[in-house]
Amino acid sequence: MSTAHPAVQDGPAPVVVVDTDSADATRALGARLAKLLRAGDVVVLTGGLGAGKTTLAQGIGSAMGVRGRVSSPTFVIARVHPAADAGPDLIHVDAYRISSLEELDALDLDSAVADSVTLMEWGEGKAEALSPDRLEITVARPHGGLAAAAPTGSGETRAVTDLARVDDGRRTVTIAAVGPRWAGVDLRPLAG
Repeated sequence: MSTAHPAVQDGPAPVVVVDTDSADATRALGARLAKLLRAGDVVVLTGGLGAGKTTLAQGIGSAMGVRGRVSSPTFVIARVHPAADAGPDLIHVDAYRISSLEELDALDLDSAVADSVTLMEWGEGKAEALSPDRLEITVARPHGGLAAAAPTGSGETRAVTDLARVDDGRRTVTIAAVGPRWAGVDLRPLAG
């Protein structure tokens, strides 16, 4: 299930914040997002380890109908998922270990960006070199466990962290449109 934070403007929303309550809901958000994407689009995915960047990418890849399992490209840095039909390919990049624009340039992504949708995890501060037009998406999850009451043995209770429920699947996804490609594109329908 997804919920959107209230929009405060009447025109197209350049930023939308969507709360999801499970990995499936995050993938469903990715599927809705895929409907807006076209060849040449660059999407920057930001968030901590385990935030759900790859889960969102899986929803995008599934809805785009690309071949191959969309998984974290950490060890290969960039993986191309060919389109199964007439749509664009999906280039899934993990820029975590890329420390300079020279290293990014060495991947030679420029030659494929125009014909593909490029998703770049950990791309903040790096993807800007690929395109002035992009979606900047931040995926955040609650930190810490949920508080539970535990007996102390002296008849009192104290709050403890319930590690079994540290990650209950909830995410807050902020999607910001940057550049003229996204002018006039209303992101509010992404809330489902």
